[in-house]
Amino acid sequence: MPTAIVTGQPVPGSSLEGDLRSLGFDVRMAADTAEARNLIADAPADGRVALVDARFVGHPHALRLGLTDPRFPLAAVPGAVTAQGTARQALSRALEGQDETGGGTAVAVDSLPDRLVTALDADGTPVHRPELGSLVAAVPADPQARNEARQAVLAVDEEDVRLKSAVKSRDGFFTTFCISPYSRYLARWCARRGLTPNQVTTASLLTALIAAGCAATGTRPGFIAAGVLLIASFVLDCTDGQLARYSLQYSTLGAWLDATFDRAKEYAYYAGLALGAARGGDDVWALALGAMILQTCRHVVDFSFNEANHDATANTSPTAALSDKLDSVGWTVWVRRMIVLPIGERWAMIAVLTAVTTPRITFYVLLIGCALAAAYTTAGRVLRSLTRKARRTDRAARALADLADTGPLAGALARVLGRGLPGLAVPAAAFLGGAAVVACSALTGFGGWLPVVGAVVYVLTSALATARPLKGSLDWLVPPFFRAAEYGTVLALAARADVHGALPAAFGLVAAVAYHHYDTVYRIRGDAGAPPAWLVRAIGGQEGRTLLVTVLAALLTASQFTVALTVIAVCVALLVLVESIRFWVSAGAPAVHDEGETA
Repeated sequence: MPTAIVTGQPVPGSSLEGDLRSLGFDVRMAADTAEARNLIADAPADGRVALVDARFVGHPHALRLGLTDPRFPLAAVPGAVTAQGTARQALSRALEGQDETGGGTAVAVDSLPDRLVTALDADGTPVHRPELGSLVAAVPADPQARNEARQAVLAVDEEDVRLKSAVKSRDGFFTTFCISPYSRYLARWCARRGLTPNQVTTASLLTALIAAGCAATGTRPGFIAAGVLLIASFVLDCTDGQLARYSLQYSTLGAWLDATFDRAKEYAYYAGLALGAARGGDDVWALALGAMILQTCRHVVDFSFNEANHDATANTSPTAALSDKLDSVGWTVWVRRMIVLPIGERWAMIAVLTAVTTPRITFYVLLIGCALAAAYTTAGRVLRSLTRKARRTDRAARALADLADTGPLAGALARVLGRGLPGLAVPAAAFLGGAAVVACSALTGFGGWLPVVGAVVYVLTSALATARPLKGSLDWLVPPFFRAAEYGTVLALAARADVHGALPAAFGLVAAVAYHHYDTVYRIRGDAGAPPAWLVRAIGGQEGRTLLVTVLAALLTASQFTVALTVIAVCVALLVLVESIRFWVSAGAPAVHDEGETA
């Protein structure tokens, strides 16, 4: 149980102690700084500790926001500060530096928690301060101010504030205006019945899988039901995050589920559409795999660009300034958010097209829309990178190297090559090598050795591209180029095999490898590092898998190649899933939920 230490002399009529107990705190009283030190020392070593001024006046939800959010080691609101177990030492150091106020008798002359926050700031220790909006959190200095603060508390509808804060401030048009106006009430309904975000996330996944099953029937009623259920799944997908924000129920496991289930739902639905089309005599597996590849590459562009620039110094760009200026106009914000076809707009489009058209038309529209969105976002980021004067950090270079997923072949060659390529030659090498292996695989007949030659060239260019730290202005393009090369090669070879089951097997292999790449992204986002080196070696790295697939296509018959793809897909899926589940269930990674994709 977390411990709340109320500092100073108790105030008659205050509801503070009851509010803290309602939030799950074991409340202790400390008349002076020395007693507060002793109580902190006596508290469970790995538990949360909060110091709250006895004169605090405010909404219980202000205390909830400031004292119970598990995502932040240190957090504070006026008159209160909290530390999780990992940050207890920093709080204790700040407390050691505090002198007694008023002759060492009490701390009621000023606010000890606020002094501690000031000391932590001076020490360079980050302290999270939640946005309170109209919620009140204050330490009145006299009875008149206290009465005014109490009146301000009564004047605010706390429940309305909680409902509004449950909705993300930045979201897509469809989500903001068509889902969130009622899904937040569904989130409150879930909270009042004791449901957790993880349970809602799981319900969203199950609903999407049922939708995929309906699509797989290949009938018009099945397609209509699939579209309706896909929208229902998205409503639940919004609800789980809103429930987490409404009740501050964040967890490491929940962050992983929230991040990965979106991908699983969408790609399972693609497979359902392909199965449904096959029942009607139309083979659209190549389109389904192409849609998955395009969407995955779009996400990698987002992730790579953000990781390359989130801590860059001298981060200025005329393109970014123009973007900010357009956002200030108002209506352009929504237009630009819709252009990138975020998850809400994308799922709504897929659901409607599934219900009223055919899977082939659905995939055609999806591919065209995502391609245009990818061109728009990538072009803007390239312009920003070329016009931005910034120095990228070692952390950014490590993140890009992890996202590159370089295996032992390219790694060994990179050590032999030494310094690698300069400047823009790095992404150029990654692009040209990837284009070579995909072109060789797509333009030659199945069973030839030309794709193997292309794959050997690709291994060499991969080594050249990663031989030095990825700190160039466009080096963030290297991971998405690698993804497009590997996935595109699998698609091309499976399509050239031209036998039943080759493309579904390729779909499974790409899905398994894509999961590994998404898992890498979310580990990096949580500052938990990349997947272990043994896992990358065991599954060959992106260049090793590409070479292996081309060699198998050259040596085996089309039917044998299909079996080989299936076996590789199962092996990769088992390895990455077992390691991923082990990590996210047991690791102490930060509970940072996915706050929505931009693509």
